[in-house]
Amino acid sequence: MGTVVSVSMDKTIKVEIVSKKLHPKYKKLYRVNKKYNVHDAKGQAKLGDLVEFIECRPLSKTKRWRLLGVLNNS
Repeated sequence: MGTVVSVSMDKTIKVEIVSKKLHPKYKKLYRVNKKYNVHDAKGQAKLGDLVEFIECRPLSKTKRWRLLGVLNNS
């Protein structure tokens, strides 16, 4: 699950997942951001939506994920 941060491409959305990690030496939490290009064939996701996606076959050079559904509309 992640948040849609860009819908500017045709049939593609950019989804960001934010996680927290613990630094091994200093024991401080820090944020790690990862962005995925997700295939949205129907164009149902909007900017800021919480979406669920799954891995699939390579659809392009950077797109290896497919949208399952929109969980929360904002």
